[in-house]
Amino acid sequence: MLLVLYGFALTLLAHVLARIIGNYFPRLPVVVIAMFIVLGLLWLVQWSYDDYLLHVDGVFKHLLGYVTVALAIPLAAIRLDGVPVKALAALCVFATISGVLLPMGLAYMLHLSEPSIMAFATRAVTTPIALNIATLIHAPLATVTLIVILSGVVGAAASPLILRKLDDERAAGLALGLAAHAIGTVQAWQRGPVAGRYAAFGMAVNGILTAIWLPTAILLMRG
Repeated sequence: MLLVLYGFALTLLAHVLARIIGNYFPRLPVVVIAMFIVLGLLWLVQWSYDDYLLHVDGVFKHLLGYVTVALAIPLAAIRLDGVPVKALAALCVFATISGVLLPMGLAYMLHLSEPSIMAFATRAVTTPIALNIATLIHAPLATVTLIVILSGVVGAAASPLILRKLDDERAAGLALGLAAHAIGTVQAWQRGPVAGRYAAFGMAVNGILTAIWLPTAILLMRG
């Protein structure tokens, strides 16, 4: 229990330091900064990553579900006045389908195994939803976690460059939420509250739609 508290305190310290450093580097995702700080602190205290993960993994997996649900709170502040609802709905449907088919197609072209292809199908949704989908479609959970987190980190890190000429914070937030799920949503909040709310909206809608149609389609194809 002591090591669990120790690991939690170390992670919290990394988060606080990352927030401070992030003020000087606003284009760099806080989560990326925190990852490197965690590794640095583990090296400093001579604590192996495997042992650290063993003690804190269960706690953070449990908290992850609550954090994901809490991201829905900003949705209450969203106003859709002046937003083309039909176009927005079509965009969300397109995003959830392409977010599954494109990674699966890439994995298929690379001649990966069927379980790996199934793991890539969960790329565009946040980790708690992805793990539940992976259980239903029999994808390897460790691979799913790696793909989801890595895609979120890459998407959030690349967003300042890709979205640099996009002035509409609603569009920028929606793009981050749809493409980079929870990590992208954190990055959107660094841009501002409007982008953050729309990122949470995109992440939530994409997660719900994918959780409904993807397992259903896979199970029907398998007979």
